[in-house]
Amino acid sequence: MRRQVESSKARREGGDCDAAHGKSREDTNKTETASEGVEQYKIGQLYMISKHSCEQSGSGEGVEVVRNEADTHPQHGPGQVTEKRIYLSSKLPAWAKAFAPRFFYVTEKAWNFYPYTITEYSLSFLPKFSVRIETRFENNNGSNDNIFGTPTPAEHVSFLDILSDPIPEKHYKESEDLSRWQSRKTQRGPLEEGWREDHQPIMCSYKKVHCSFEVYGLQTKTEDFIHKNIRDILLIGHRQAVAWVDEWHGLSLEEVRQYEKMMQQKTNIKVKQSTGAPTSSAPVYSRSMSVTDERTLKKMGAPEPSGGSTVPQGPVRLNSSSE
Repeated sequence: MRRQVESSKARREGGDCDAAHGKSREDTNKTETASEGVEQYKIGQLYMISKHSCEQSGSGEGVEVVRNEADTHPQHGPGQVTEKRIYLSSKLPAWAKAFAPRFFYVTEKAWNFYPYTITEYSLSFLPKFSVRIETRFENNNGSNDNIFGTPTPAEHVSFLDILSDPIPEKHYKESEDLSRWQSRKTQRGPLEEGWREDHQPIMCSYKKVHCSFEVYGLQTKTEDFIHKNIRDILLIGHRQAVAWVDEWHGLSLEEVRQYEKMMQQKTNIKVKQSTGAPTSSAPVYSRSMSVTDERTLKKMGAPEPSGGSTVPQGPVRLNSSSE
């Protein structure tokens, strides 16, 4: 069996709007992994996402699957559409907890037309917050700087290396350390320094991340937090896809879809038991708060402007689901 490695490359593209109207930023991430090429990695990705979501659910957090159904795109062909609710209140930094409701979730909507996917995130209590991720997979080592239609300047390009890039200590597992990993089924591993240059054939996962957050004074802080967490998620997920290759290698698409369905049911039960969250069919109520005074803005961590009024024109309204 031939040896196959995936590479992933991160490309950063910055773009700002006027601070009073919010801020927008784009990053493109490419994360290295080691499996069997674009077609086979479709199986590994589905397996990894299902298992990872279940492992991370519990203690008041997790991923609830609301919808998962087949769909056909006029340009990209047949695929899958999913909608999920991600509960992660305890992962928020202190400055974000100051204005977030006690009970909330992130809505994830994904259109998987592999090898092209689109994922969007939104928050019920921040209507002007959004994250959009486009992903393309190619059999190369990250050399395509025009994969999304426009070339990216070299200074905005970075690579995420699943072998050497650091991850949060709490997520480290020796069994997922690719410097020690070895696959019984594929006879691959462990990875060594410089593996991206030596292994052939090689695959790359390109991700363009666009983040927009329109709450006065908190744009940069929030977007930095989001991009760091996305980077961590990509590194951990791709490490796991490689480390778990003996679990998914050889599965058919039908078999991995059956596994996905089983794990989603198990994960939904864990989430509802640990969060006390309502079922997906329960009605959603909302409330809003108006943030206009200096004291509230300072509590939220907003910096004072160098001159002029300390508040934007008109109130900033944050909608939230009921607690």
